[in-house]
Amino acid sequence: MDVDTKCSNDTSLCPSYEESSGTLALIIIPSLLALSTVLVVALIFYTLCKNKERRHRTSPHFKNGQQIVSLSTASVGPPKVPAALDPWEIPEECVLEGLEFWQTGCYGPICKGLLKKKGGASSVVVVKCLRDASGKPEAKEFVEWLLFCASVCKHENVVQMLHCRTKRLPMYLVLDAYNPGNLLHFLWTLRNNNLSTADPSQNFSERSVFLVAKQIAAGLDYLMSEHRLVHGDVAARNILIGPGLSARVSGLGVAFEGRKMDSAIRQRAAKVPLKWQAPERIMMLLSIDRSDVWSFGILLYELITLGSPPYPELKPSTVLPKLQASYRMKRPKNCGGLLYDLMKYCWMWSFKERPAFSAIIKLFESSLHIADTTPICISEVIDITEYKRMAGLIE
Repeated sequence: MDVDTKCSNDTSLCPSYEESSGTLALIIIPSLLALSTVLVVALIFYTLCKNKERRHRTSPHFKNGQQIVSLSTASVGPPKVPAALDPWEIPEECVLEGLEFWQTGCYGPICKGLLKKKGGASSVVVVKCLRDASGKPEAKEFVEWLLFCASVCKHENVVQMLHCRTKRLPMYLVLDAYNPGNLLHFLWTLRNNNLSTADPSQNFSERSVFLVAKQIAAGLDYLMSEHRLVHGDVAARNILIGPGLSARVSGLGVAFEGRKMDSAIRQRAAKVPLKWQAPERIMMLLSIDRSDVWSFGILLYELITLGSPPYPELKPSTVLPKLQASYRMKRPKNCGGLLYDLMKYCWMWSFKERPAFSAIIKLFESSLHIADTTPICISEVIDITEYKRMAGLIE
């Protein structure tokens, strides 16, 4: 009787216990699963937010009209980068802000903006980026371009490399913009300028031409003497002008590609506007340092005429036949005899008879005191469309 009662009691208790345990399991296990899911989602969301914030600090976003162009992703990972670029890697405390699309370059968009250091001053910069969806060969060549700039851009009269980014995408190069900037545009602003201004940089005279030209010659001489580089596209549009008429040689793309002598490079060199090219370059696509001297003579013409197109009376296709017939540009207004003689020496048909840049520098140094200080005044306003037509510039 006791045994039956005990069994009966046990039987009545067991189902109740199992039911209670099952109920708890049904409550606790889903709760734990839900909690773990929430934690995982929160962790993923936090990670994404941090990555987005990091990219926002270091990845440029460009505004082209109403279109925002973001270069925060790419379809190919960064190529293997030499350790030589490590010192140039942009520091975490530097931030690129206000980047605006400027133009399309060989590797992708080129933008202007501000480089800010935390707690420091801001500087105007040019950012050259590797475009999205670039293939490995193009990315590899971009790294070679960065190495080229890191090696070459070390002279006070050559465009200055500030930073680059290679450790993650997008890859880009940061260059000093150097205000006011483009020399050709600066010369155009001097036309019709109020000559009574107190700003000495606006009182642009033949002496100013000597000062600017001497610096450009120094930059070109450095490229040849230190790196055996022919610039290949010497023109006012490829010179930067800064405070106090300081000047830096820019536009080194042809010089970079000129190290290789394949057909594609020859085609790129052939795109340099004919009116700036030496005869041997037009005929044979031969690039030597004295070819840059010829183009430097054209640059002197641009300086003394405040940005007029060379050979304004000739079509580009007729320039070479005229040069072969000993034709040279006439002496511009406001141009002294010494400066014009130098132009003609730069335009000697035989490149062996043209002066070296080292000799040109010495000439400017010894003749600066006799250069005219009267401000150059040219009343004609430049029409950009007409200028491009007359200069034979390629869009």
